[in-house]
Amino acid sequence: MSEILKALNWRYATQVFDQNKKVSENDLNELLETMRLSPSSFGLQPWKFIVVENKELRKEIREVAFNQPKVTDASHLIVLCSKTDITEEYIKQYIKDTAETRNISIDSLKGFEDMMINFRKLHNNESIKDWAKKQTYIALGILLQTAAIKGIDAGPMEGFDPNGVDEILNLKKEDLTSTVLCAIGYRSKEDKTSNYKKVRHSISKAIETRK
Repeated sequence: MSEILKALNWRYATQVFDQNKKVSENDLNELLETMRLSPSSFGLQPWKFIVVENKELRKEIREVAFNQPKVTDASHLIVLCSKTDITEEYIKQYIKDTAETRNISIDSLKGFEDMMINFRKLHNNESIKDWAKKQTYIALGILLQTAAIKGIDAGPMEGFDPNGVDEILNLKKEDLTSTVLCAIGYRSKEDKTSNYKKVRHSISKAIETRK
């Protein structure tokens, strides 16, 4: 079995973290960098990742996350946020960044810019929020896989009040909303779920090849 498959079989949605074990700064930075490098539609990266280190803030977030202990007990808490809108200004800034990074003219990207602006016009405010959230989940997947490969446990959470987290972190002023939380650290020996057998569909049920 390959190392990737071993890691994915090893990982699970950790429920109880060892409060005495911390993820090193180097490992944390690597996890964050893989999230930053995550793919997104058009490369627009409609997200921001907030590492909440402040203990008081984490206590407040726990209160609006159904009092889940891992919010405060894990080594680190990452709030994956998505943008609440993709404005024409945002698209134009992305085009500018692309031109500067690749040392090409903005004019050469006019077709790409127009395509993205037209894409935005096809969506109403709610559907563009939904689109941005879907992109953010790609970064979550990258985070979970990278953590597993590095032997770091992770506990993703959708069980929380987004409005509550948004208010605690003052996200609205940045046109952001909390999409999913992820606690990272190391599993506690007290976490009985770590011994549960992984339940997945069989290959024949999950995968179909059509020729």
